[in-house]
Amino acid sequence: MKKHASKIAGIAALGLLPFNSLSAQTAPKPNASEPYLILGTYTNGNSKGIYVYKFNTQTGDATEVSHAETSNPSFVSISPDQHYVYAVNEDKGPGSVTSFSFDHASGTLKEINKLPSEGESPCYVATTHNGKFIAVANYSSGTYAVYPVSNGHIGAPVEKLADEGTGPNKDRQEKAHAHATIFSPDNKFMFVNDLGTDKIMVYHFNDATGKLTAAKPPFVSVEPGAGPRHLVFDKSTKFAYLMTEMGGKVIVFQYNNGQFREIQTISSHPADFKGEKGSADIHLSPDGRFLYASNRGDANSIAIFKRDAATGKLTSIGFEPTKGIMPRNFNFDPSGNFLLVAHQASNDVVIFKVNKQTGALTDTGKRIKVGSPVCVQWIR
Repeated sequence: MKKHASKIAGIAALGLLPFNSLSAQTAPKPNASEPYLILGTYTNGNSKGIYVYKFNTQTGDATEVSHAETSNPSFVSISPDQHYVYAVNEDKGPGSVTSFSFDHASGTLKEINKLPSEGESPCYVATTHNGKFIAVANYSSGTYAVYPVSNGHIGAPVEKLADEGTGPNKDRQEKAHAHATIFSPDNKFMFVNDLGTDKIMVYHFNDATGKLTAAKPPFVSVEPGAGPRHLVFDKSTKFAYLMTEMGGKVIVFQYNNGQFREIQTISSHPADFKGEKGSADIHLSPDGRFLYASNRGDANSIAIFKRDAATGKLTSIGFEPTKGIMPRNFNFDPSGNFLLVAHQASNDVVIFKVNKQTGALTDTGKRIKVGSPVCVQWIR
């Protein structure tokens, strides 16, 4: 999580830190059919918190609507009914998780309440499919917690757990580092990607009480030193795709009822790549035909894979430079016409046009200028 801090400091010294306004492109006046773009950021520069934009799914233009001041909201999750936003506050030392109500008419966020994240440097928050619980992963402490929510109000945690162990990378894997809490598509399991121990922890999840019970087996091990980060499932729920941060690879699993069986590992970098790896996010295209993965480090790219829906396996079809520095989270707009990439170090979101037939990305030239953006979500 923190290994690129020196790069950010260097960029700051060069006077390239952010400014919180849209680029010179003039967006048309938004209308009611345009979704809201929600950006989570780090607030150690010029950002003030969570930013809200109207996004035109035909033109790719974004218009800032509002922002909510909150400390280091590095990851946000939207409730299933689209009325609430949950954000981790990734502060040094003990972190927090904050809930907001969202006004669809005005596009504004209003804080409801905030609770401790039960650990240090929370980096991920997920909402259950029934909207009754959220789960938070704390990177630095290797801990995670499950909270009940009611009308957006976060209640006292019903689960607080910690991973233990190390990995072969002494600098990054000196202890457990929980990097993501992910609920299975059927809401019956919760998975925790632990970068420090090279494991996916597997729990039975009770969607009535929020309680967790270790599954059998209780974890899935991956290649030592890989560093599990983010995980996505396809719509059939037969396959799952894991992004490994330090390994810079995508691991493909056949999935069934909490059981993972590895069937493929494929690099998210070109075969001749020699630089530092630091992969981050992973998403399937809305139609499931393509998979995309972001690479930080020295790559600053999006890897593009074609997916075989029958076997789940991937074929690399290209690597698109992201035109920014340190691409973290990225996401498709609700129409699937555009892919937005958040750059933590160059302080912008780059908007790409998506070719839905080939999977290719084309830079639109459009940018959203905002301080240290690291999470891209949507409210429709």
